[in-house]
Amino acid sequence: MKITIVRWNAASDDWHTVRASVDLREGGTFTSRMEAKDGSMRFDFEGTYTKVEPQRRLEATFGDRALVVEFEPGPDGTMVRETFDAETVFPIEQQRAGWQAILDNFARHVEQGGMARTTGA
Repeated sequence: MKITIVRWNAASDDWHTVRASVDLREGGTFTSRMEAKDGSMRFDFEGTYTKVEPQRRLEATFGDRALVVEFEPGPDGTMVRETFDAETVFPIEQQRAGWQAILDNFARHVEQGGMARTTGA
């Protein structure tokens, strides 16, 4: 099954992901290109999965930073917790808000049936 990341991977309504790919295995890579919808800014986000425990935990590196994603089943669904090394350009609160907004978009995508089989990344 492929998840269409470009449908939900944005920290705000004025940004979008124009392309993405994921090779979800240890040693596999992920990439995405995020752009402001007005064309004023863009950046590439890429990294490598260092640990993959299906439905439990993902670990990855991106640049000299690390990311851990934990999936915890509960009575009301699955809680997703992301822990990441912050970068030094933007305030930590802004970074947390952006990562949380992306998780919120993912949750809405899943709740609306977005996990159906698709053909895109």
